[in-house]
Amino acid sequence: MKIALYQGPGLINNVPASFTLLDAKAQQAKAQGADLLILPEMFLSGYNIGAEAAKAQAVTAEGLAPAREIAKAHNIALAFGYPEKLGEDVANSAVLIGPDDAILLNYRKSHLFGDLDRAMFKAVGTEFPVAELNGLKFGLLICYDIEFPEPARRLALAGVDVLLIPTAQMQPYEQVARHVLPARAYENQVYTAYANHSGEENGLGYIGLSSICGPNGAILAFAGRDEEMLFAEIDPAHLAAVRAADPFFKDRRPELYGALAQPK
Repeated sequence: MKIALYQGPGLINNVPASFTLLDAKAQQAKAQGADLLILPEMFLSGYNIGAEAAKAQAVTAEGLAPAREIAKAHNIALAFGYPEKLGEDVANSAVLIGPDDAILLNYRKSHLFGDLDRAMFKAVGTEFPVAELNGLKFGLLICYDIEFPEPARRLALAGVDVLLIPTAQMQPYEQVARHVLPARAYENQVYTAYANHSGEENGLGYIGLSSICGPNGAILAFAGRDEEMLFAEIDPAHLAAVRAADPFFKDRRPELYGALAQPK
């Protein structure tokens, strides 16, 4: 299975134009043989837009219809972030849409980042769903979620093979892109795809540095600072070989770890 990852500046407060951009990037990814395209956090609206704009740009599941049509038209799965309308509230959400236009996963960010996230979004994410696509199990996390070891481990214990992580990573957090992502892939023996913005958005400078990592921690594709599309192969045989060589999950001793889930 071939994954494409789009890193770019995106568009601010213009959901219809973002769907047009999504269509173009899906076509580009499919032309190069990709089965799945992942794009950044809050791709549909821009991330650093403020509470009122987030409410104005928020969409319900029905509002994702253009993306579902794009997936089906190009026969490609799509994963991206968007502001999800939940009554009077907005969730920072990400969706995985299958190539047949089915919504396979909808995930709501569970770890909000500082005042920036909390001003715009409600902390409603409590579930870590898993879905199957092309014989592999996928999970979604969003940006700050991956900086905690527990969400990724929870999905790994649920059998996930690939973690898709739309992000909006800004300065000065390069260490997350350079070091945390390969570590999460290695310690959980999963593929990771971490899709960031590039450029600047309302004064917020993004670092780029998107990546696709293998289950042995190898960096398979790594972006620079600017707009870019990455590609990598997801190989089930390699996944199985890595897990067989180092049986982390067989050798775990969860009876020793209970205190890890307790408040500090």
